Amino acid sequence: MACITEAAIGFPNASGTIPPENGMLPEILGELGWNTYMVGKWHLCPEDEMNLASTRRNWPSGRGFERWYGFLGAETSQWYPDLVYDNHLVDQPRSPEEGYHLTVDLTDKAIEFITDAKAVAPEKPFFLYYAPGACHAPHHVSKEWIEKYKGRFDMGYEAMREQTLARQKELGLVPKDTELPPINPIGTPETRTGPEGKPFPPLDVTRPWNSLSHDEKKLFCRMAEVYAGFLEHTDDQIGRLLGFLEEYGWRENTLVVLVSDNGASGEGGPNGSVNEMKFANGIPDTIEANMPLLDDLGSPKTYNHYPNGWAMAFNTPFKMWKRYEFEGGTSDPCIISWPAGMKAKGEIREHYHHAIDIVPTVLDALGVEAPQTIKGHVQSPFDGVSMRSSLDDAKAPTTRNTQFYSMLGSRAIWHDGWKAVTNHPTIAGWSHFNDDEWELYHTDVDRSELHNLASEQPDKVRELVNLWYAEAGANQAFPLDDRSALAIMTTPRPVLSPPRDRYMYLPDTAEVPEAQAVNVRNRSYTIGALVDIPAKGAEGVLFAHGSPFGGHALYVKDDRLHYVYNFVGMTEEKIVATEELPTGEKLILSASFDKSGEDPPGVATGLLSLWHGDTKVGEGQIKTQPGKFMIAGEGLCIGRDSGAGVTDDYPGTEPWHFTGGTIRRVAVDVSGEAYIDLEREAAAMLMRE
Repeated sequence: MACITEAAIGFPNASGTIPPENGMLPEILGELGWNTYMVGKWHLCPEDEMNLASTRRNWPSGRGFERWYGFLGAETSQWYPDLVYDNHLVDQPRSPEEGYHLTVDLTDKAIEFITDAKAVAPEKPFFLYYAPGACHAPHHVSKEWIEKYKGRFDMGYEAMREQTLARQKELGLVPKDTELPPINPIGTPETRTGPEGKPFPPLDVTRPWNSLSHDEKKLFCRMAEVYAGFLEHTDDQIGRLLGFLEEYGWRENTLVVLVSDNGASGEGGPNGSVNEMKFANGIPDTIEANMPLLDDLGSPKTYNHYPNGWAMAFNTPFKMWKRYEFEGGTSDPCIISWPAGMKAKGEIREHYHHAIDIVPTVLDALGVEAPQTIKGHVQSPFDGVSMRSSLDDAKAPTTRNTQFYSMLGSRAIWHDGWKAVTNHPTIAGWSHFNDDEWELYHTDVDRSELHNLASEQPDKVRELVNLWYAEAGANQAFPLDDRSALAIMTTPRPVLSPPRDRYMYLPDTAEVPEAQAVNVRNRSYTIGALVDIPAKGAEGVLFAHGSPFGGHALYVKDDRLHYVYNFVGMTEEKIVATEELPTGEKLILSASFDKSGEDPPGVATGLLSLWHGDTKVGEGQIKTQPGKFMIAGEGLCIGRDSGAGVTDDYPGTEPWHFTGGTIRRVAVDVSGEAYIDLEREAAAMLMRE
């Protein structure tokens, strides 16, 4: 798990799989009598297992959770999530118009799981892993939460950093002499280039607040308001869960550990984003494209993320953000509460700890020894250490001495209060890791990593760099990978069924995840639906894959065949048949894309033709996006479009079922053969049937 499962590269350090010799907390506690529940984001199994044909061995239900409800991948829409209940996909219980929001749904399920068991065995303890998709992108929340923060960020992110640091000093969270690093602490495209003249990544830049136009400031402030409302809404739901435990007398002896999974995110780039899928496709956001959607931020019409400047502000007083091994990427808040088991309340601890220390701490608090084997697998030793001694004793010595870090080309090592870290930009494609500059900070006193002591203490740098390599070897950190997000995300990965030239899909089945569905990126393809249409009036979706933020669909509207390719949510390329649909049995309705070039590289261009059998009924030029339609979720559907529709041009209401006819099957061919040859082959096959 050197990176997210969608970025697995196949080497042991980044296979997207947690080995069975690394047992999980629910596997330990479940065997000892705890009920075990999980709601929310899993993201701990490889892509080729995120589907209904795969083994469930690495799903929550296969790793010790008796009940779970949530999503398997990296992220999902808060309005139209990709939901799994125990071991199968399910639709959300209501629409956004009816008040649906994922965080509320997850909290409902957490309470339901607890009460279901307590009704039978009230004395039985439980372990709940509550992992809402918030506040990961997309930042989705209703307007009443957003409006509470209107105007609260008008001072800008640089002024907010100053204000936040002042409050942190008053609260005793950082030393009084802590200073802020610059907003671009590792460089910009104008000040720095990489090996062989490779450019500094333009998405990893923060624009000075005073350089922004009035409209840019307005847009950026709204993005922060949306995030703040999203965060408070999440906090409200956590409070609802804790209030439920309090109401029934279960809160007093419940150990609660609340922690963020990383620093604030820089995936929004310098201009923020109304559609994070642009980042995954290597396409920069522009103010001109984003500004018209200002009032839609947070709604189902956007897949939004704030700009880098707010990441720097929300990470005050640290450098950089998620993906980086500076403190801005790795130093996260952690709150531990246990009224019946801890005397300390409302106190601050300065001990250095890591997420891997949570499991040993929980087991220590419960008086549980980790088993030698789980399900027949001999368990590896814990790398984590217990924090238990420091919970009631602020002066207890720290139990951690060393911590290793590596992600996407960024590297660091912490040891006894000192930290060495590279200033290598992540996902930059620079490689040449042996040429990296290592910076040195005494983080016990320099929390913001502002005073680089590398030139003053070269021996200390060598000591820590050598320690990094020793830890890297022990933790299987190689090979290092700093390729671009687009290159990493489009790397071929294992699929459950080998790639083939032709894929057949049937109606009324669960959606097929994109990682396991037919891949039409940068190639010719044909989508053919075999249908029976007894009379005029048929309408609805024949084939759909993706969302409003990238995807394509073949559908019927106004008695005519339609095809739309939604290019990363930026442009809907629509082709409409010039003739009405025929009626009869075993009709072949098709869309065929003939790639003729690439502009720019990776973006296929060519002619999209619509066909009724062997009769062409429409054509037009389109381009197809280079990367995935979604990082996770919004799979391929037949006879409907689940979740958010690829286009708002569909007839009827969601999920826009095909009516007035019957879909027998849909085939997608990526062999590159000419459409007319494929049609003749299909016609001959139908005659044999």
